[in-house]
Amino acid sequence: MDNGKIFQKAPIVKEEKAGVYYWCACGLSSSQPFCDGSHKKTEFNPMQVELKEDKKVAWCACKHSSNKPFCDGSHRRL
Repeated sequence: MDNGKIFQKAPIVKEEKAGVYYWCACGLSSSQPFCDGSHKKTEFNPMQVELKEDKKVAWCACKHSSNKPFCDGSHRRL
């Protein structure tokens, strides 16, 4: 399996502070778009992302983006 479970067919847009984040790749986390450890019984691992500055981020929630962990509009084709 290349993509995780579809959490939703729209990005999760948030203002984020500079820092390190762990994006949920499996789609099972109850803390979307971030990892809560739900992947432990799957083939997926969270993706570490470092934001160098505060900014608005469109996190991929469909788990099908070609630009993971960020949204690229792939959810429109699902």
